[in-house]
Amino acid sequence: MTLLQAIERVVELSKDSKMSAAFMRKAKKEIEFLSKSYGISERQAVLFCICMEKGPRRVDYDDLASYLDINKISALGFAADIDALVRRRLLRYRDVKDEDDFDVPTAVIRCLKHNEVYELPQRTGLDCARMFELLDLWFEDLNEDAISAKELREELQKLFDDNPQVGFVRHLKEYYLNDEDTLLVTLFCHLLINNDDDDIRFNQMRDAFESNCFFNNAKAELRSGEHWLMKRKIIEHRCEDGIADNTRYKLTEDAKRVLLAELKINTTEEKIADMMEVEQLTEKELFFSESIGRQVSDLGSFLQPENFKKVQERMRDKGFRNGFACLFYGSPGTGKTETVYQLARQTGRNIMVVDVPQIKSKWVGESEKNIKALFDRYREMVKTAKQTPILLFNEADAIIGIRKNGAQSAVDKMENSIQNIILQEMESLDGIMIATTNLQQNLDRAFERRFLYKIRFEKPDAAVRQKIWTQMIPELTEQDAATLAARFDLSGGPIENIARHYNIDCILHGNSSDTLAMLIEHCDNERLECMEQKKIGF
Repeated sequence: MTLLQAIERVVELSKDSKMSAAFMRKAKKEIEFLSKSYGISERQAVLFCICMEKGPRRVDYDDLASYLDINKISALGFAADIDALVRRRLLRYRDVKDEDDFDVPTAVIRCLKHNEVYELPQRTGLDCARMFELLDLWFEDLNEDAISAKELREELQKLFDDNPQVGFVRHLKEYYLNDEDTLLVTLFCHLLINNDDDDIRFNQMRDAFESNCFFNNAKAELRSGEHWLMKRKIIEHRCEDGIADNTRYKLTEDAKRVLLAELKINTTEEKIADMMEVEQLTEKELFFSESIGRQVSDLGSFLQPENFKKVQERMRDKGFRNGFACLFYGSPGTGKTETVYQLARQTGRNIMVVDVPQIKSKWVGESEKNIKALFDRYREMVKTAKQTPILLFNEADAIIGIRKNGAQSAVDKMENSIQNIILQEMESLDGIMIATTNLQQNLDRAFERRFLYKIRFEKPDAAVRQKIWTQMIPELTEQDAATLAARFDLSGGPIENIARHYNIDCILHGNSSDTLAMLIEHCDNERLECMEQKKIGF
């Protein structure tokens, strides 16, 4: 017997039965089956069946009275059973202010279709993801007036007390908020996690308040920025074109990072910077001129953990800044970025790689927050990392260029503001920052002064180019490598591209009888591509 078959049989026999003993005996098998399956009393099982038949979307005590052929006063005697079914979540009140109407939740009906018993969601021993699944159900009930804001606050308090192991709960309690503000913050987190909504309007907050009076007071404080949650930097206005919109709100990046860490939400600063673990870095031989090689070697020695720690302590004792900023500048393809990777690998450091274009958000006013949040995140990593990580601004031309005097447009003002923030952060840096740029001539003087090490990566000379050719394509003869090095003034990046082309051709067409001719053709093509890029205006 399925659940639906049992319900159908009870519905058939209960019609005009007055809930009599004769009826109960006649439907005993089905009633007991439903009672045991759902963990409810036999009378509650009958009432649930009738609600399924008369509803499931809207049922009241008049429906129960007419179906059982009893008077309305008698039907009101089922109120305690209806309450029990609501607590079991087999029914829910359509309006918490008026408990005369109830219906069967969609989740219960969905389970019935598959002959499954709807089980109450687990409330203890939860992880963060399971907790937000439960919160999704509760906020749906709040939106549909099946639970009041007061009742939801009480449910949240009990839920949080029962699950102190959840990081979200632990960090939320560290804010020491009252029950009303706790509900509002939880609502913001629910909307972000379950609805992917980080642009909250007042109409979405209304149900979290018990009355229009409380809601209007909170709305006035939110509009003015005086609300306690805004003072605590938990929520903030959204910005557009550099102007705060006091009708739209979001969690701050810091609140997201702290409260929702377990769910690995990509906060803004995480979207603009990727972590590259030292284990991901593969060893690669680099070839430099004697001068550059010596500078890179010295830098690598300085960044060795034991030396770096000693230098920081000495700088601190002398009253100097103990952060370290370095600039790698020079032509494209000369190994600037790869040098950072190899230094990180050799010194056991992770790298936070900044996506510079992402810093400039489409909402002008957000960009400054993005860069501040980025440095905040880096500071936290420095505190917790075994070895100080490297903060890498790759191809940083766009954010360390010459600042614009008398900036008038919103975009120019934003770019100046970003640069000023980075300059301030470099002053208080307690870590390792490396920037790479192809356009050193556009570097702002204020940035130039703040880079302690500046290494110019020049194009390799013929001797170094020959070594690169031999390393990239080991089967080349010494003479062929020398010919290519002498004939083509290419740096390491383009040579690596050519080596890849060559290997692809060998896979597709087999080894060439004239390797040198094939490579010369690829070199000509690569050189044309480089010339074309220069024409575009770089």
